[in-house]
Amino acid sequence: MPRAVPRSSVLLALAAVVGLAGCGASEPVEAAASTAAAGDGATRYPLTIDNCGQRLTVDAAPQRVVSLDQGSTEILLSLGLGDRLVGTASWTDPVLEPLAAANASVPRLADNAPTYEVVLGTDPDFVTASFGRHYKVGGVAERARFAETGIESYLSPTDCDHGVSVNGGGKRTEPVTMDAVYAEIRELAEVFDVAARGEQLVEDLQARRAAALEGAGDSGTTVAFWFADTKAPYVAGGLGSANLLTEGVGARNVFADLTDQDWPAVGWETVVERDPQYLVLGDLARDRFPGDRLADKEAFLAADPLTSTMTAVRERNYVVLHGAEMNPSIRAVDGLEKIAAALREGSGA
Repeated sequence: MPRAVPRSSVLLALAAVVGLAGCGASEPVEAAASTAAAGDGATRYPLTIDNCGQRLTVDAAPQRVVSLDQGSTEILLSLGLGDRLVGTASWTDPVLEPLAAANASVPRLADNAPTYEVVLGTDPDFVTASFGRHYKVGGVAERARFAETGIESYLSPTDCDHGVSVNGGGKRTEPVTMDAVYAEIRELAEVFDVAARGEQLVEDLQARRAAALEGAGDSGTTVAFWFADTKAPYVAGGLGSANLLTEGVGARNVFADLTDQDWPAVGWETVVERDPQYLVLGDLARDRFPGDRLADKEAFLAADPLTSTMTAVRERNYVVLHGAEMNPSIRAVDGLEKIAAALREGSGA
């Protein structure tokens, strides 16, 4: 259970709320009215949540949090909880600009996954993750191991399918939706007793998504999402992030039939055969796989005798997204804005 700290001793950072600021550009539109209150008093403790097949119980708002992924970190920062974060990890991109100041004081435990010992060294009372791979054998630590030391753990609903973690070894059977992102925001806001901030963030994201989709028709434009790796490209399957980014804009993911994994690896012959009209390219601020960075992707596509024959490459129909915008997170709305704008421009609308 989280170790309780008197609420009066906690000073909250200003809450940075992501607002509509054009295509893919997130800016704060308002800040929390007060930094003195620890919460809005809406949460009644102990609080129990069913979280991906496990019961999570907190006796008080957590005070020392480790977030194992960029996605969950940016949610917590958007809720004005930067002062609770004692560690973050697994980043693909720079932090959202409105959250940069709050994030600057959060220790980066690792660019990818930290060790269990490093996490314990921060003395956390709560751990969050966007992807269940952190909670499996070979990851950071199983959730039961955190529980043994009195540390509650939380997994994003976007990675959960009927009580099983998709990235933790399970299989997605239903498409991920923005409702799962909204659920994560609301649940974390409830855990930390900032429910009003959570609802405001959800409303802002919903408004931006509606604006991005306004006037979108069923064009049937074909797209493929390339996250990383020039050798065997990781593309978006039909039930994961691509569903968030094509649903409503009238586009069709050419790999929608691949449902075993969110990001299956395929051969370039298959990509060329399916010949998408647009390629959505991940621009990752890391060097984990060949082709993580945009410049490397573009150079490979143009130089390779096979890929250079594709319609999207010949016409340079590229939509560039940050890695975080290609994952089911608050950044998915930024990605949707960019894709919707590119398709409108390509159609002359």
